[in-house]
Amino acid sequence: MSTVFAASGPRQPSDVLAPGADAPEQILVARVCTGDTAAFDTLFRRYGARVFRHALHLLGNPAEAEEVAQDVFVAFYAKARTFRGESALATWLYRLTANAARSRLRRRQRRKEVALDDYRPQLREDGHHLGWPVVEWSADLEQGLAHAQLQQRLHQAIELLPPLGKAVLVLSDFEELSNRDIGDALGLTVPAVKARLHRARLFLRGQLAVALGHSPT
Repeated sequence: MSTVFAASGPRQPSDVLAPGADAPEQILVARVCTGDTAAFDTLFRRYGARVFRHALHLLGNPAEAEEVAQDVFVAFYAKARTFRGESALATWLYRLTANAARSRLRRRQRRKEVALDDYRPQLREDGHHLGWPVVEWSADLEQGLAHAQLQQRLHQAIELLPPLGKAVLVLSDFEELSNRDIGDALGLTVPAVKARLHRARLFLRGQLAVALGHSPT
């Protein structure tokens, strides 16, 4: 398979004239199941860049993302017969990508995971906040995000998230998938997706608050 993940320019003539380039994905998958490499190449061109981008968001390393993307399409070719069409092919590929990336993230073990509960708002018995957030710093955040240093802090905070929490955040905030599609991709219920996304966002908010000089506690 040729490397096409990073390509974002105009389509080449070979792409336009590829057999079955405009065929529905169900037909192309059925053809892949029979060993049709032309159908596989068409799906590779159609979804390859998306899979690479998803892996890159999760891993933050282009070389690793490309390896994962290649592995995903090898797995797709081998497991095409197991695709039931109950969800979009893109969702199925996201699931394969997320699983592969999460495995790599777990193997890294370079950073100690942060307990996200430390960033959950603490409430008194009367329902008022015990600690943060008690100040409105959204305007500061909006202004500060224009700075490269804070962008770097955001990236570092995302890297501290547990693999599954990071996958949920990436699929929601970068890939803009619905909660249901995220659940399908990661094997979670919609309430579980919402809970993990909420905790991840609270954690990022706390990290950015510290970066702006506000205390999260």
